[in-house]
Amino acid sequence: MNPLLGRLHPYPFERLRKLTADIVPSPAHRPISLGIGEPKHATPTLIEDAIRASLSGLSAYPATAGEPALREACAAWVQRRYGVTLNAATQVLPVNGSREALFALAQTVVDASKPDAAVVCPNPFYQIYEGAALLAGAQTAFANSDPARNFAPDWSQIDDATWARTQLLYVCSPGNPTGAVLPLAEWRTLFELSDRHGFVIAGDECYSEIYFREGPDAAPLGALQAAQALGRDRFERLVVLTSLSKRSNVPGMRSGFVAGDAAILKQFLLYRTYHGSAMSLVVQAASIAAWNDEAHVVANRALYREKFARVTPMLSEVLDVRLPDAGFYLWAGVPGGDDIAFARGLLAQYNVAVLPGSLLARKAHGSNPGAGRVRMALVAGTDECVEAAQRIVDYTKSHPR
Repeated sequence: MNPLLGRLHPYPFERLRKLTADIVPSPAHRPISLGIGEPKHATPTLIEDAIRASLSGLSAYPATAGEPALREACAAWVQRRYGVTLNAATQVLPVNGSREALFALAQTVVDASKPDAAVVCPNPFYQIYEGAALLAGAQTAFANSDPARNFAPDWSQIDDATWARTQLLYVCSPGNPTGAVLPLAEWRTLFELSDRHGFVIAGDECYSEIYFREGPDAAPLGALQAAQALGRDRFERLVVLTSLSKRSNVPGMRSGFVAGDAAILKQFLLYRTYHGSAMSLVVQAASIAAWNDEAHVVANRALYREKFARVTPMLSEVLDVRLPDAGFYLWAGVPGGDDIAFARGLLAQYNVAVLPGSLLARKAHGSNPGAGRVRMALVAGTDECVEAAQRIVDYTKSHPR
């Protein structure tokens, strides 16, 4: 067996199941889960129609590179959304969701012959980053979130010696679980570090289309957009990964794309050709329909705005929580600072599941930056989210610290 498998940590949801295995949730309340970030809004009809209209595609093998029409649709969306022009043939590659690509990218980029190779991750983080790094034979280094900056990562915690051996940096903006969006100044710093040390930056942007503000500058800044603004039009050592799962409410379709540095994408395509990860022609047709339409995205965003507008003020009365920059999570500080005890008690007494923040992070620089906080995914319907919020208020008030 691959000895690197022994380095993997249990997934947060597996750890939570063990931590709550002895709990019998309150039978007086119907179960409500805010724990898993799985979109629950309806899949747009245009996507379902596109799937039905393209079922003949099941009779053919798809190419790993994807159909030109899909790559062009992805490039056209990047142009509309970010004002960035890409070569669809060399700078865009369809993938089976961002999770698969985030993992595979590390296997492509990391040189395992260097025993001190490092992959830098935000902390807390999406656990695929860590797993991908460990199975690529690298060590991990973490930049803890900074509460003073709406929980954006504090990259200054990574010392020069660690940057010097870094081969890959994962950046999640908007962040999971904190919702923080990196400003242009931070991108400038990261690009300068990449130039100095030669590492690749992977920008995870799967939450980019869920945001709450209005106006011309409301949409979160993207990595390609930041690079272009800083005169980096070739996107050296930069790739971004995005997905239709959150944007278009199709998590089961497993569709996204990677874009950026053409030299990296050429090698990434080579890896994925052997990995056997070509996207079905049926999914490609549905993806073209999704990327070409913005009306359903605007409607989806409005649903999230309504939920956050109703739920955040309720919870802010009893928890340390505020509206994130973007995304569909609330990152809430709990009374007493014991996130696991809070999650267990809430499940037992009010049948609401939340994810303890300490399970999403590692101890680094002397602390676990997820400790004392819980992640709440407002993915269900508005009424259900409001009901869950009221139960959390009732539970918190009945357990003062």
